[in-house]
Amino acid sequence: MADVNRVIAALRKETRKFTVPIVSAVALERKNPYLILISCILSLRTRDKTAAEASARLFRAADSPAAMFELGRAAVQKRIYPVGFYRVKASAIIRMSRKILDEHAGKVPRTIEGLLALPGVGRKTANLVLGLGYRIPAICVDTHVHRISNILGWVNTRTPEETEYALQKLLPKKYWIEINELLVIYGQNICQPVSPWCSRCVIRRECARKGVVKSR
Repeated sequence: MADVNRVIAALRKETRKFTVPIVSAVALERKNPYLILISCILSLRTRDKTAAEASARLFRAADSPAAMFELGRAAVQKRIYPVGFYRVKASAIIRMSRKILDEHAGKVPRTIEGLLALPGVGRKTANLVLGLGYRIPAICVDTHVHRISNILGWVNTRTPEETEYALQKLLPKKYWIEINELLVIYGQNICQPVSPWCSRCVIRRECARKGVVKSR
């Protein structure tokens, strides 16, 4: 199996040359759990460039649960278009903002249970908010993390949730927060889903290449 420490070190160095994901960019710039949460919602099933532009438009108009709720669903919907499922996301953003105001005194919950109780929030988003918003060790597993963890031979899992629990057993906690950003960047640029660039891969000697049928 791939050596975790060597893989992380190589990925840290290699991914510096690529653009960071939208949620990581918001976390670096804003350091605000609420804005990280909203950018997570906007990024789901949406290209990063589109999500980044929508986030910027929306945050210029509202950057807190109170301001967002006052802005209203129609205005949110207009500002986040054309992100995927923008009508559904606008409704979820207004409902979660109201819930945060009513039940959490305007503060984004700091627990997985509290985050999962918010409208439109799943495990991926909840873990990302815990990690990037509060620096609480949590492993966010999206399609890239799930896929690459299996390719490396770190896990043998069928679903992202299974991968999350398997990685919790494998990875030291010091890597939990950053593993998502590292593998998302690598998955977008090198270890791509259809035909990964194995010839350019800096961790190919550590990789089991499980399930890789075609590569470049």
